[in-house]
Amino acid sequence: MKKPKKIKNETALLKKAIEIGEKYAMNRGYKGFSATNASKEKVESLYRLLVSDKLIQALPADSEDLQSMKHRLAMWIAKQLPEDHILLK
Repeated sequence: MKKPKKIKNETALLKKAIEIGEKYAMNRGYKGFSATNASKEKVESLYRLLVSDKLIQALPADSEDLQSMKHRLAMWIAKQLPEDHILLK
């Protein structure tokens, strides 16, 4: 299985994607994540919500792993941020 190419500031972008994704999910009626929810659960839940809402393209079933989901979320938020955003430099 081919690993996704790491993007610059991917960890920080993922953190931003989770932050924005949580707000998006709450606007959609989701009750929110508790402090005890693991990062893995947040990533998977947000990934599935964004795929369901057709905001990101689903990964092929055979490469639907945590690392790929994180990468997809980081790519999603990178496209949402203004070109001059600090995380894109």
